[in-house]
Amino acid sequence: MFRRTIALVACALCLLLLPGCSQKEPPAPAKKPPGMKLQIGLLPEQNIFKQIERYEPLMAYLGKKTGVGCELKILSRYGNIVDNFRSSGLDGAFFGSFTYALAHAKVGVEVLARPVALDNTSTYHGLIFVRKDSRIRTARDMKGKRFAFVDKATTAGYLLPLEYFHDHGISNYREYLKEAYFAGTHEDVIYDVFNRKADIGAAKNTVFQRLAKTDPRIGKELVVLEKSPEVPENALALRGDIDESVRGRLKETLLKMDMDPDGKKVLERFGALKFIETTNQDYGVVLKYAADIHLDLASYDYKND
Repeated sequence: MFRRTIALVACALCLLLLPGCSQKEPPAPAKKPPGMKLQIGLLPEQNIFKQIERYEPLMAYLGKKTGVGCELKILSRYGNIVDNFRSSGLDGAFFGSFTYALAHAKVGVEVLARPVALDNTSTYHGLIFVRKDSRIRTARDMKGKRFAFVDKATTAGYLLPLEYFHDHGISNYREYLKEAYFAGTHEDVIYDVFNRKADIGAAKNTVFQRLAKTDPRIGKELVVLEKSPEVPENALALRGDIDESVRGRLKETLLKMDMDPDGKKVLERFGALKFIETTNQDYGVVLKYAADIHLDLASYDYKND
Protein backbone atom coordinates (compact mmCIF):
# COMPACT_ATOMS: atom_id res chain seq x y z
CA MET A 1 0.00 0.00 0.00
CA PHE A 2 2.79 2.39 0.96
CA ARG A 3 4.50 1.95 -2.39
CA ARG A 4 1.42 2.22 -4.59
CA THR A 5 1.71 3.56 -8.09
CA ILE A 6 2.49 7.28 -8.15
CA ALA A 7 3.06 7.99 -11.82
CA LEU A 8 -0.27 9.63 -12.66
CA VAL A 9 -0.40 11.67 -9.49
CA ALA A 10 3.21 12.74 -9.78
CA CYS A 11 2.84 13.87 -13.41
CA ALA A 12 -0.12 16.04 -12.52
CA LEU A 13 1.49 17.43 -9.42
CA CYS A 14 4.75 18.23 -11.19
CA LEU A 15 2.94 21.15 -12.79
CA LEU A 16 3.05 22.77 -9.36
CA LEU A 17 6.81 23.03 -9.62
CA LEU A 18 6.83 24.85 -12.94
CA PRO A 19 7.72 28.55 -12.63
CA GLY A 20 4.71 30.78 -12.18
CA CYS A 21 2.27 27.97 -11.36
CA SER A 22 2.31 28.46 -7.59
CA GLN A 23 2.06 31.58 -5.52
CA LYS A 24 5.58 32.28 -4.27
CA GLU A 25 6.70 34.45 -1.43
CA PRO A 26 8.78 37.43 -2.60
CA PRO A 27 12.32 36.29 -3.50
CA ALA A 28 15.36 37.97 -2.04
CA PRO A 29 16.27 41.04 -4.13
CA ALA A 30 19.45 41.93 -5.98
CA LYS A 31 20.61 40.00 -9.01
CA LYS A 32 24.32 39.40 -8.55
CA PRO A 33 26.50 40.43 -11.48
CA PRO A 34 28.98 37.95 -12.95
CA GLY A 35 32.25 37.73 -11.07
CA MET A 36 30.83 38.18 -7.59
CA LYS A 37 30.99 35.37 -5.07
CA LEU A 38 27.93 33.24 -4.64
CA GLN A 39 26.84 32.10 -1.18
CA ILE A 40 25.97 28.40 -1.39
CA GLY A 41 24.04 26.86 1.49
CA LEU A 42 24.79 23.42 2.89
CA LEU A 43 22.28 21.37 4.87
CA PRO A 44 23.27 19.88 8.25
CA GLU A 45 22.92 16.21 7.31
CA GLN A 46 25.77 15.07 9.52
CA ASN A 47 28.90 16.37 11.27
CA ILE A 48 29.56 19.83 9.78
CA PHE A 49 33.31 19.30 9.60
CA LYS A 50 32.79 16.21 7.45
CA GLN A 51 30.39 18.22 5.30
CA ILE A 52 32.91 21.01 4.78
CA GLU A 53 35.70 18.54 4.01
CA ARG A 54 33.52 17.00 1.31
CA TYR A 55 32.15 20.16 -0.33
CA GLU A 56 34.98 22.71 -0.16
CA PRO A 57 37.12 21.08 -2.91
CA LEU A 58 34.06 21.10 -5.17
CA MET A 59 33.47 24.80 -4.51
CA ALA A 60 37.12 25.57 -5.25
CA TYR A 61 36.94 23.61 -8.50
CA LEU A 62 33.81 25.42 -9.65
CA GLY A 63 35.40 28.78 -8.87
CA LYS A 64 38.56 27.92 -10.78
CA LYS A 65 36.77 26.62 -13.86
CA THR A 66 33.99 29.20 -14.10
CA GLY A 67 35.52 32.35 -12.62
CA VAL A 68 32.53 32.50 -10.26
CA GLY A 69 33.53 32.33 -6.62
CA CYS A 70 31.43 29.97 -4.50
CA GLU A 71 31.48 30.19 -0.70
CA LEU A 72 29.85 27.62 1.55
CA LYS A 73 27.43 28.68 4.24
CA ILE A 74 26.63 25.95 6.74
CA LEU A 75 23.02 26.16 7.89
CA SER A 76 21.98 25.29 11.42
CA ARG A 77 18.83 23.49 10.28
CA TYR A 78 16.99 22.50 7.12
CA GLY A 79 14.24 25.13 7.21
CA ASN A 80 16.83 27.91 7.50
CA ILE A 81 17.60 27.40 3.85
CA VAL A 82 14.40 29.22 2.88
CA ASP A 83 14.90 31.98 5.46
CA ASN A 84 18.45 32.59 4.22
CA PHE A 85 17.33 33.06 0.63
CA ARG A 86 15.00 35.80 1.77
CA SER A 87 17.10 37.55 4.40
CA SER A 88 20.80 36.71 4.16
CA GLY A 89 21.69 36.88 0.49
CA LEU A 90 21.96 33.14 -0.10
CA ASP A 91 22.33 32.53 -3.84
CA GLY A 92 22.16 28.76 -4.08
CA ALA A 93 22.27 25.56 -2.08
CA PHE A 94 22.59 21.82 -2.25
CA PHE A 95 18.96 20.97 -1.61
CA GLY A 96 17.38 17.80 -0.34
CA SER A 97 14.24 16.84 -2.23
CA PHE A 98 11.74 18.45 0.16
CA THR A 99 13.81 21.58 0.78
CA TYR A 100 14.05 22.06 -2.98
CA ALA A 101 10.29 21.70 -3.42
CA LEU A 102 9.74 24.23 -0.63
CA ALA A 103 12.33 26.74 -1.84
CA HIS A 104 11.09 26.48 -5.41
CA ALA A 105 7.51 27.18 -4.31
CA LYS A 106 8.44 29.94 -1.86
CA VAL A 107 11.38 31.80 -3.45
CA GLY A 108 11.67 30.47 -6.99
CA VAL A 109 15.00 28.62 -6.97
CA GLU A 110 15.80 26.45 -10.01
CA VAL A 111 17.68 23.15 -9.88
CA LEU A 112 20.81 22.50 -11.99
CA ALA A 113 22.42 19.13 -11.30
CA ARG A 114 22.96 16.38 -8.73
CA PRO A 115 25.78 13.87 -8.13
CA VAL A 116 25.86 10.22 -9.10
CA ALA A 117 27.34 8.24 -6.21
CA LEU A 118 30.14 5.68 -6.52
CA ASP A 119 27.54 2.90 -6.58
CA ASN A 120 26.00 4.58 -9.67
CA THR A 121 22.91 5.90 -7.86
CA SER A 122 21.70 9.49 -8.01
CA THR A 123 18.75 9.10 -5.64
CA TYR A 124 18.10 8.24 -2.02
CA HIS A 125 15.16 6.93 -0.08
CA GLY A 126 13.85 7.40 3.40
CA LEU A 127 13.93 4.73 6.10
CA ILE A 128 11.86 4.11 9.21
CA PHE A 129 13.79 1.98 11.67
CA VAL A 130 13.89 0.67 15.24
CA ARG A 131 16.21 -1.37 17.40
CA LYS A 132 15.96 -5.10 16.69
CA ASP A 133 15.27 -5.76 20.37
CA SER A 134 12.43 -3.21 20.56
CA ARG A 135 9.59 -5.57 19.50
CA ILE A 136 8.25 -2.75 17.30
CA ARG A 137 7.43 -4.05 13.83
CA THR A 138 4.17 -2.36 12.75
CA ALA A 139 2.41 1.00 12.98
CA ARG A 140 0.20 -0.47 15.70
CA ASP A 141 3.31 -1.28 17.76
CA MET A 142 4.33 2.41 17.60
CA LYS A 143 1.40 3.56 19.73
CA GLY A 144 2.69 5.25 22.88
CA LYS A 145 6.33 5.18 21.72
CA ARG A 146 8.96 7.88 21.10
CA PHE A 147 9.63 8.92 17.48
CA ALA A 148 12.68 10.93 16.36
CA PHE A 149 12.22 13.02 13.20
CA VAL A 150 15.01 14.99 11.53
CA ASP A 151 13.33 18.28 10.61
CA LYS A 152 9.99 19.48 9.24
CA ALA A 153 11.76 20.39 5.98
CA THR A 154 13.05 16.91 5.11
CA THR A 155 11.62 14.18 2.92
CA ALA A 156 13.21 11.15 4.60
CA GLY A 157 13.14 12.63 8.09
CA TYR A 158 9.54 13.91 8.13
CA LEU A 159 7.43 13.47 4.99
CA LEU A 160 8.07 9.72 4.86
CA PRO A 161 6.74 9.04 8.37
CA LEU A 162 3.78 11.37 7.75
CA GLU A 163 2.93 9.33 4.64
CA TYR A 164 3.44 6.13 6.62
CA PHE A 165 1.04 7.29 9.32
CA HIS A 166 -1.44 8.45 6.68
CA ASP A 167 -1.37 5.04 4.98
CA HIS A 168 -2.04 3.34 8.31
CA GLY A 169 -4.98 5.55 9.25
CA ILE A 170 -3.14 7.60 11.89
CA SER A 171 -4.34 11.19 11.45
CA ASN A 172 -2.63 12.76 14.47
CA TYR A 173 0.77 11.27 15.21
CA ARG A 174 1.29 13.52 18.25
CA GLU A 175 -1.72 12.00 19.98
CA TYR A 176 -0.79 8.50 18.83
CA LEU A 177 2.82 8.63 20.04
CA LYS A 178 4.10 9.19 23.54
CA GLU A 179 6.65 11.71 22.24
CA ALA A 180 7.78 13.12 18.88
CA TYR A 181 10.76 15.42 18.48
CA PHE A 182 13.18 16.80 15.89
CA ALA A 183 16.78 15.70 16.32
CA GLY A 184 18.14 18.09 13.68
CA THR A 185 20.28 15.74 11.57
CA HIS A 186 19.88 12.28 10.05
CA GLU A 187 22.95 11.15 11.95
CA ASP A 188 21.50 12.27 15.28
CA VAL A 189 18.24 10.43 14.62
CA ILE A 190 20.09 7.19 13.87
CA TYR A 191 22.17 7.41 17.03
CA ASP A 192 19.17 8.45 19.15
CA VAL A 193 17.43 5.20 18.19
CA PHE A 194 20.62 3.21 18.59
CA ASN A 195 21.19 4.70 22.06
CA ARG A 196 17.51 4.18 23.07
CA LYS A 197 16.70 7.89 23.40
CA ALA A 198 13.99 7.25 20.78
CA ASP A 199 12.11 4.04 19.97
CA ILE A 200 11.61 4.81 16.27
CA GLY A 201 13.45 7.04 13.81
CA ALA A 202 13.29 8.21 10.22
CA ALA A 203 16.33 9.20 8.15
CA LYS A 204 17.82 8.88 4.66
CA ASN A 205 19.42 5.62 3.60
CA THR A 206 22.68 7.18 2.41
CA VAL A 207 23.50 8.51 5.89
CA PHE A 208 22.36 5.24 7.47
CA GLN A 209 24.61 3.22 5.18
CA ARG A 210 27.56 5.58 5.66
CA LEU A 211 27.31 5.26 9.44
CA ALA A 212 26.87 1.49 9.25
CA LYS A 213 30.19 1.24 7.39
CA THR A 214 32.09 3.16 10.06
CA ASP A 215 30.11 1.73 12.98
CA PRO A 216 28.99 -1.88 12.23
CA ARG A 217 26.76 -1.84 15.33
CA ILE A 218 24.28 0.31 13.40
CA GLY A 219 23.58 -2.42 10.85
CA LYS A 220 23.59 -5.18 13.44
CA GLU A 221 21.31 -3.60 16.04
CA LEU A 222 18.86 -1.53 13.97
CA VAL A 223 16.20 -2.95 11.66
CA VAL A 224 14.39 -1.10 8.84
CA LEU A 225 10.59 -1.31 8.89
CA GLU A 226 9.72 0.82 5.85
CA LYS A 227 11.33 2.71 3.03
CA SER A 228 10.10 5.38 0.64
CA PRO A 229 10.32 5.55 -3.16
CA GLU A 230 13.50 7.09 -4.57
CA VAL A 231 13.93 10.88 -4.64
CA PRO A 232 16.79 12.97 -6.10
CA GLU A 233 20.05 13.15 -4.17
CA ASN A 234 20.99 16.59 -2.86
CA ALA A 235 21.14 18.82 -5.93
CA LEU A 236 22.60 22.26 -6.57
CA ALA A 237 19.99 24.90 -7.27
CA LEU A 238 20.29 28.67 -7.71
CA ARG A 239 17.99 31.63 -7.25
CA GLY A 240 15.87 32.31 -10.28
CA ASP A 241 17.38 35.77 -10.79
CA ILE A 242 21.01 34.64 -11.01
CA ASP A 243 22.56 35.77 -14.29
CA GLU A 244 21.95 33.18 -17.03
CA SER A 245 25.61 33.14 -18.05
CA VAL A 246 26.63 32.29 -14.48
CA ARG A 247 23.98 29.60 -14.25
CA GLY A 248 25.08 28.14 -17.58
CA ARG A 249 28.78 28.06 -16.67
CA LEU A 250 28.16 26.35 -13.35
CA LYS A 251 25.85 23.76 -14.86
CA GLU A 252 28.16 22.97 -17.78
CA THR A 253 31.15 22.63 -15.46
CA LEU A 254 29.32 20.23 -13.17
CA LEU A 255 28.08 18.09 -16.04
CA LYS A 256 31.54 17.82 -17.61
CA MET A 257 33.60 17.26 -14.45
CA ASP A 258 34.04 13.56 -15.14
CA MET A 259 35.71 14.35 -18.48
CA ASP A 260 38.38 16.54 -16.86
CA PRO A 261 41.34 14.93 -15.01
CA ASP A 262 41.20 17.58 -12.27
CA GLY A 263 37.45 17.20 -12.08
CA LYS A 264 37.76 13.44 -11.64
CA LYS A 265 40.04 13.96 -8.65
CA VAL A 266 37.54 16.32 -7.04
CA LEU A 267 34.69 13.91 -7.75
CA GLU A 268 36.63 11.09 -6.11
CA ARG A 269 37.07 13.16 -2.95
CA PHE A 270 33.40 14.12 -3.10
CA GLY A 271 32.37 10.48 -3.41
CA ALA A 272 30.75 10.71 -6.83
CA LEU A 273 31.23 9.46 -10.37
CA LYS A 274 29.76 12.53 -12.06
CA PHE A 275 26.95 15.09 -11.96
CA ILE A 276 23.77 14.74 -14.02
CA GLU A 277 21.13 17.22 -15.09
CA THR A 278 18.16 17.50 -12.74
CA THR A 279 14.73 18.99 -13.45
CA ASN A 280 11.57 19.87 -11.55
CA GLN A 281 9.87 16.72 -12.82
CA ASP A 282 12.30 14.60 -10.77
CA TYR A 283 10.52 15.71 -7.57
CA GLY A 284 7.16 14.08 -8.31
CA VAL A 285 7.30 11.78 -5.27
CA VAL A 286 7.65 14.76 -2.94
CA LEU A 287 4.62 16.40 -4.51
CA LYS A 288 2.60 13.23 -4.15
CA TYR A 289 3.44 13.04 -0.46
CA ALA A 290 2.47 16.68 -0.02
CA ALA A 291 -0.85 16.10 -1.79
CA ASP A 292 -1.61 12.99 0.27
CA ILE A 293 -1.32 14.88 3.55
CA HIS A 294 -2.89 18.09 2.15
CA LEU A 295 0.30 20.12 2.51
CA ASP A 296 0.49 23.38 0.53
CA LEU A 297 4.16 23.96 -0.28
CA ALA A 298 3.74 27.68 -0.86
CA SER A 299 2.27 28.29 2.61
CA TYR A 300 3.81 25.40 4.59
CA ASP A 301 5.25 26.36 7.98
CA TYR A 302 8.58 24.53 7.95
CA LYS A 303 9.68 25.66 11.43
CA ASN A 304 9.97 22.83 13.95
CA ASP A 305 7.50 22.86 16.83
